[in-house]
Amino acid sequence: MAQKPVKKVVLAYSGGLDTSIILKWLQTEYGAEVVTFTADLGQGEEIEPARAKALAAGVKPENIFIEDVREEFVRDFVFPMFRANTVYEGQYLLGTSIARPLIAKRQIEIARQVGADAVSHGATGKGNDQVRFELGYYGLEPDITVIAPWREWDFKSREALLEFAEKHQIQITKDKRGEAPFSVDANLLHSSSEGKVLEDPAVEAPEFVHMRTISPEDAPDAPTVITIDFEKGDPVAIDGVAMSPATLLTKLNELGRDNGVGRLDLVENRFVGMKSRGVYETPGGTILLAAHRGIESITLDRGAMHLKDELMPKYASLVYNGFWFSPEREMLQAAIDYSQTKVSGQVRVKLYKGNVTVIGRTSPYSLYDQDLVTFEEGKVAYDHRDAGGFIKLNALRLRVLAKRDQRG
Repeated sequence: MAQKPVKKVVLAYSGGLDTSIILKWLQTEYGAEVVTFTADLGQGEEIEPARAKALAAGVKPENIFIEDVREEFVRDFVFPMFRANTVYEGQYLLGTSIARPLIAKRQIEIARQVGADAVSHGATGKGNDQVRFELGYYGLEPDITVIAPWREWDFKSREALLEFAEKHQIQITKDKRGEAPFSVDANLLHSSSEGKVLEDPAVEAPEFVHMRTISPEDAPDAPTVITIDFEKGDPVAIDGVAMSPATLLTKLNELGRDNGVGRLDLVENRFVGMKSRGVYETPGGTILLAAHRGIESITLDRGAMHLKDELMPKYASLVYNGFWFSPEREMLQAAIDYSQTKVSGQVRVKLYKGNVTVIGRTSPYSLYDQDLVTFEEGKVAYDHRDAGGFIKLNALRLRVLAKRDQRG
């Protein structure tokens, strides 16, 4: 039940069963006027039906916000994250994590616009998303009231939720009456499948879980070779064709899907303290990560590259744990973005049966000097004899240690 009077609340609303129940619950338990926000993040589902469902639940037309935020999502969230080559726990490309701050940001903006005094989400009390949403809310609007129904209501089972839905005439499609075999979260960067048939980490995920990629075994026997152009660390063109951020990622997703690229079966450490098993598909992101590292390999100085690699796990943890709007993430972003000022050029990539291989890279800012690395004689850029003193200086402390140990 409500602990603080709430007049108007902005709900992150998908139009699905859970958020439809939450919408009605907010109306009945809080007596609040509900404003719905539905974001098109490229999840691959029609979102306009959410309008009709919200209207049927008594939401005023002017309180229904349905927005295509795909370009903003890729430009302002996905691409900045990929400039850092961000990978959580060595494998996860953070597709779910990076979408939450954008949703939270728009909810707060809408709350200010309509004069709402609260925001709400449909994340459960066991997962990471509740943290990500709420850290975003508080980071942007410190005094906002946050309603987390899954932590507040008394429903103990799915049957109880369905009974509430039927009592309040919330439409329940036939496929929602039974237990879903697994839960899915999707956006333009990835799809995430968790729970039910995937809960035992010893059991291989069924093929039907994969929705965004074909099996690598079924991928074409001939490789696909593409070029990706970069400007200041961001991809701008595929095969010479300039594209907007969302259009480019969509194209990479198609290429990755057709070649079985981007599958991941992962047991990860949630921020709330438990381990969870997820099956992720990030076809375009997997290609983008490899290509971005390819262009950095010839345009970044060793010191800058190695420092970036040291900073990346911290950056990844901040994104995963929901600290997108924190000063430390912004500080890291400033350093990362500075490193990308000359990360421009073209990378040639081969896609083949689930694999992504960089096979060529060029840049007007390349630091690769063929005169330095060549084995041909007659080049004067590098004197082999200089290496002797370099080695002896670096070996000095090791020699001192070895002599001490020999004395002992």
